[in-house]
Amino acid sequence: MDSTGAERLLNVVDVEATCWAGDEPPGAVSEIIEIGLTVVDLATAERLARHRILVRPARSTVSQFCTELTGLTQREVDGGVSFAEACRLLAAEHHAGFRPWASWGDYDRNQFTRQCQATGTPYPFGQHHTNVKATFTEAYGLRKRPGMARALEIAGRRPEGRHHRGEDDAWNIAALVLHLSERGVWPDLR
Repeated sequence: MDSTGAERLLNVVDVEATCWAGDEPPGAVSEIIEIGLTVVDLATAERLARHRILVRPARSTVSQFCTELTGLTQREVDGGVSFAEACRLLAAEHHAGFRPWASWGDYDRNQFTRQCQATGTPYPFGQHHTNVKATFTEAYGLRKRPGMARALEIAGRRPEGRHHRGEDDAWNIAALVLHLSERGVWPDLR
């Protein structure tokens, strides 16, 4: 195994982005404002660490709706790092380019792709991404893909923290990854 732990460690990522009750205001775009990351050791079936990166939006502001949903305020994210710096931190401190990663659905992956393309920021992640929602749905033979809260209920687990807070959601998604791994249905990421 290499020094990044790429063969057994997994980054579980959840992002929160600027959002509005209706359409985006003129000139605004949805931007990542929080990156939650939980490191999972698949070999020992443990959640090793949880991280939070606050990201300062450049082309939008945090709406009242967004604050009610996520708990994040404009003042709080104003103290965050730039999106480019957040991506650099993911690569340098969390080995994002080498370690496989997972998210609940494809929203997080697509949001990073869009925002990296729009800003000219290098994409921080490697090619090995797992859509936990799709894996969970298939493992349980469900016709409709459940939300994360419903999946935790199905798995007999209690949610921890605040829903729609990136750090807490990544922690809860990591619990579902470990649940799927215990059932023997987590994909081999090598």
